[in-house]
Amino acid sequence: MNYSTGNFTPDTSTNSTTQSLGLIDCLEICVSSINFMFGLPTHSYVIWLIITGTGSGATSEFFILNLSVCEIGNCLNCLFYSVNYFISSITLLPQFLLGLVFTGRPLFQCLMCVERYLAVVHPVIFLKFKPLRYRVICCTVVWIITLGSCIYSVFCLISNIHYVFTWFFSLQFLLLFSIQLFCLVAVLRALKQSGPGERRKERNEENDIKRRAFYLILITSVSTFITHVSYIFTGFFSILKQNIQTLWFISMVCYALDGFVQPVLYLHRGGKLSCLCSL
Repeated sequence: MNYSTGNFTPDTSTNSTTQSLGLIDCLEICVSSINFMFGLPTHSYVIWLIITGTGSGATSEFFILNLSVCEIGNCLNCLFYSVNYFISSITLLPQFLLGLVFTGRPLFQCLMCVERYLAVVHPVIFLKFKPLRYRVICCTVVWIITLGSCIYSVFCLISNIHYVFTWFFSLQFLLLFSIQLFCLVAVLRALKQSGPGERRKERNEENDIKRRAFYLILITSVSTFITHVSYIFTGFFSILKQNIQTLWFISMVCYALDGFVQPVLYLHRGGKLSCLCSL
């Protein structure tokens, strides 16, 4: 499931170098190459901005910092995935990086949504757990889970149990998206409510904060929903032994586009995208 789950289809994984590349194969290589060439510098730039203190601070942006590090791993996976078409001996490396693809990114996106949810709906709890050490603990747990996912991906490839792999990550997608959807609805409800005895100016400022949090969670949830649904739908056909390469390619494109959502939002918020800031 290197985006197209080629490594989980016995007919295409072990002898990809001996077969002629079809149209979909060429398109997948092109998308992977584009994702690597544009994704790597974009996420590297985001990391550089956060580390150098150009943004609002490493503490408040710690989750997106870890997400960008994870996305760099995904970009490298795109590179290895393309090379794997010609050098089959490196199959285990892109397979290992699938843990970043199917576990790392969704978990960090979920953490960001939960953070916004706490900031809007439960501000007292948010302030209590705002120090950097709590964010470090959360990210450490996510990286440990992601590492386990990477090892599990290699195990599924060696054991040739792609259907178990598909079911496992489909359920994981469903669970994490449900959490994001809950956060989205909760922030929307909070946005419609105003505290008693508030001044109009203070209420407007609070609503602006809630509205920004809502739009951020909304954009993240929509992009995640499109990506997850496409993979779940395609994985269902794969489990039924109806592996349609075109559907895997569509899922791959959705996933590649989803990887640019958070860095674009961050750069837009930091005023680094003048063309968007002027809208």
